Amino acid sequence: MPQLALYTFGVLKSPLADPTPLTREFYELGAAVYRKLSRYPGYLAHAEAADGDQGELFGADWGQWGEFAVPTWYDKGRTPETTALAATLSLWTDLRPAFDAIYTGLHREALNRRYDWFERTEHPNYVFWWLSDDVTPTWQDGVSRLEHLHAHGSTPHAFTFPHAFTADGTPLTVSRW
Repeated sequence: MPQLALYTFGVLKSPLADPTPLTREFYELGAAVYRKLSRYPGYLAHAEAADGDQGELFGADWGQWGEFAVPTWYDKGRTPETTALAATLSLWTDLRPAFDAIYTGLHREALNRRYDWFERTEHPNYVFWWLSDDVTPTWQDGVSRLEHLHAHGSTPHAFTFPHAFTADGTPLTVSRW
């Protein structure tokens, strides 16, 4: 049975190491959101550094999720002190559970505050794609799909909620309710 991969990427207004209350708030809320999402029906897994160090993205051991990668348009720091990004890579059973998890509850509250933390860009900030159930997506897969989405729009290869596709490539409408 196919699985749905989701890669998200955002450029933060300040580095993750910034000690300001806004950055701490982002970290704390993000940790709570992940705890909630990991218990959501339809959630399968997400990329975690093998050593559990959230501050080290580029040098961390991500195991089967591969080496950490970012889109070509990311032009900020790459050290723990200068990195100003948030990225996730996760697996879901289907679009509906992912949609429900993202647009309800604590994650919805975080989305409503995204411009407090993230820069606005002309690039997409998330992408979905289907893969077989024996494949774990890598960070590079997510970056490649996000860049493909930016260059070509939604296709069965890389898509968004408003322009989604089934695993066999058929266009799909995901209703909000």
